[in-house]
Amino acid sequence: MTAKLYVVATPIGNLDDVTLRALEVLSAVDLILAEDTRRTRKLLSHFEIRKTLQSLHEHNEEAQATGLVARLLAGESMALVSDAGTPLVSDPGFPLLRAAIAAGVTVVPVPGPSAVLAALTASGLPTDRFLFIGYLPRKKTARRRVLEDLAAEPGTVVFLESPRRLGSALAAAAEALGPRPAAVARELTKVHEEVVRGTLPEVASHFAGEPARGEVTVCVAGRGSAVGTSEARGEIAAAIAALDRDDVRRRYEAMLAGGMSRTDARKQLAADSGVSRREIYRVLLADGRDEPASEEE
Repeated sequence: MTAKLYVVATPIGNLDDVTLRALEVLSAVDLILAEDTRRTRKLLSHFEIRKTLQSLHEHNEEAQATGLVARLLAGESMALVSDAGTPLVSDPGFPLLRAAIAAGVTVVPVPGPSAVLAALTASGLPTDRFLFIGYLPRKKTARRRVLEDLAAEPGTVVFLESPRRLGSALAAAAEALGPRPAAVARELTKVHEEVVRGTLPEVASHFAGEPARGEVTVCVAGRGSAVGTSEARGEIAAAIAALDRDDVRRRYEAMLAGGMSRTDARKQLAADSGVSRREIYRVLLADGRDEPASEEE
């Protein structure tokens, strides 16, 4: 194990999901780098593994990378783990990984549990092409822009969200993307595991009350995906086909004349018509009534 950095996946809930190889590596390395040493220590104690732990998180990883690589080059072996699941997937460790590769250290992946893949395979949405985007931005404007940019993505979109922001994030996704099929996976592999499926407005309504509990992963069907034969896509197509484009343009200009911003006007038109704001934008842009820059408001 000389001069090797092992990237070790650990259980996302059920401890029985740990791999035999992961246990072997964790038992053999000189040092385990953990996002939260308290959580990792519980895992190690469960399997009676006694090893030195060192904290490596987003606030100290840049400062520690150089020293850790020096120790690797001196002959120590290390394992990088996150709180749960596969390290480096929306988790700390990237500066260390890049520094280790640049120094010629061998990086060895030890695959295993992943909330992203677990949610995707249980979602009922297409898995042949997908895009993982980590966490959505916290600020509403930035979140809206990201979601609207995803409107044309053909693959299933997967993102993480905090329980506290889940309701508002799903509502924003429904507003930006329309009634696409979606699945919200919560507490995967744990006692209270739950997968809620439906259209975006339906799952947004389901989680609109009190904040959800536990870890959450959201999957949303891509534009024109294989789920396109479903009732949800039929609703989208019907809503788009029913758009009276002349009426949309007249109402848009009336809203602007009344002092409403272009962003708010498009938002209101989308809500009234049952389509995404991007579809409203296309109608207006095709007639020269709006400017591309206005999409960035």
